[in-house]
Amino acid sequence: MSDTREQILEQIKLQGDLVRQLKASKESKEKIDEEVSRLLALKAKLGGDAAPTNQKFTLKTPKGTRDYAPQQMTLRQGVLDKIIQVFKRHGGEAIDTPVFELKEVLTGKYGEDSKLIYDLKDQGGEILSMRYDLTVPLARYLAMNKISSIKRYHIAKVYRRDNPAMTRGRYREFYQCDFDIAGTYDPMLADAECVKIVAEVLDTLDIGDYVIKLNHRQLLDGMFEACGVPAKDFRAICSAVDKLDKSPWEEVRKEMVDEKGLDGAVADKIGEYVRLSGGKELVEQLLADAKLKAVPNAVKGLEGMQLLLNYCGLFNLESRVSFDLSLARGLDYYTGVIYEGVLKAEPGAVGSPVKASPVLENGKPVAADQGSGTVGSVAGGGRYDNLVGMFDPRGKAVPCVGVSIGVERIFAVLEAKFAASNVKLRTNDVEVFVASAHKGLHEQRLRVLNQLWDAGIKAEHSYKLNPKLLAQLQHCEEHQIPLAIVLGDAELAQGVVKLREVSTRQESTVPLAELANEIRSRLKA
Repeated sequence: MSDTREQILEQIKLQGDLVRQLKASKESKEKIDEEVSRLLALKAKLGGDAAPTNQKFTLKTPKGTRDYAPQQMTLRQGVLDKIIQVFKRHGGEAIDTPVFELKEVLTGKYGEDSKLIYDLKDQGGEILSMRYDLTVPLARYLAMNKISSIKRYHIAKVYRRDNPAMTRGRYREFYQCDFDIAGTYDPMLADAECVKIVAEVLDTLDIGDYVIKLNHRQLLDGMFEACGVPAKDFRAICSAVDKLDKSPWEEVRKEMVDEKGLDGAVADKIGEYVRLSGGKELVEQLLADAKLKAVPNAVKGLEGMQLLLNYCGLFNLESRVSFDLSLARGLDYYTGVIYEGVLKAEPGAVGSPVKASPVLENGKPVAADQGSGTVGSVAGGGRYDNLVGMFDPRGKAVPCVGVSIGVERIFAVLEAKFAASNVKLRTNDVEVFVASAHKGLHEQRLRVLNQLWDAGIKAEHSYKLNPKLLAQLQHCEEHQIPLAIVLGDAELAQGVVKLREVSTRQESTVPLAELANEIRSRLKA
């Protein structure tokens, strides 16, 4: 006699517990695989439906993700629209790429951050991973299609198996807004425009005072060489320096020496440089530095910074940019100028746009972390001249420079500002509500609605046959709908309706034949 469904479900539960115990105790892979196979065989007996009909489970979003309510989506879409306007102003063309890539496309491009890539199961012989950013997919796209020149923007979700910090806009699933210029051009012209784009976006979004930090990868490598860092350790030490925006020098030095085996005296030499920041005068100071002058990479990097700062001056960005030697940006693919937009607001400062956050996770406010008053970087990017060549069979390079806007962090700041101001955003674009003054007018409402929709006017009505007039008008006020049409038998017999301005409650009589034109006229006023 075959087992009943209930018996199989009980066996599945017990077998699942056993598999979890084996994994927790770090048993051998062979043993775990054997018990997993038994678990799958049990599930197969149910025809793939292993979940009991009365199963209870917790309703929640996965860790590091969130839902967005209509008001939040309205705010988000407004942010994206403004960013796209800036990108288009600079000649950007939109592209899109798959949300997952072949794992080999992503492997070896991100340095230490490669451990944050989400890997997927074998899909029909293809080993896939979720995209970590939009830059590596762009490089693959350029190489695959043999494109050597493009100005593209791309707004899409990316995925990182990171430790999320919801109150700081740090998620595992989030949007990136990228603008990149690919092609062989004269030094720093495209790079300076990317810095200008960062400034335009942050000015347009009005999220507070900010600074755009600038540095150069060649200068960093030259500095490491001048200080005595072995060439094989450049990327590892660069990754440590990249943490200076979040950790004090003492902690970064400890990582260099204790974890990465760097000589303490060498680390101290690095410390003398990475705590410097300034403008053109700092470039001049470093060009006169005897240790750096002896290293060609350092000189090239400094000359590049000199030219970049000159172009930034022509773009009226002197007060917005800072040459900062602590900026490293840990990703391995950067080869030249690097930059990062950072909000200046201090944690807990009066008027700080980020001192509080209304971020919700699974419907509940997320408690702020200690020291989480800042959202950190809100934009970043740089030059990556060798990435496309990694995908080309002949190694043909396509020089690229780009910027990524940290839209989730910007959104967290704006959401906090709106929560503090108690401003209610409109979550729809309805221009007119078709209301009926009494019973029996639902068919007339539908005729008027159809007339308005055909004329391209955004309109809605109540889905009740005989709604109360007061309830309909209250709906208009609650949803900030500017106009309402009130239908009545007497008016309809004369071929007219009443057009009501919701905010002032003033009404006027309008012929049905002229209704669409009158509505357009009122909306423009």
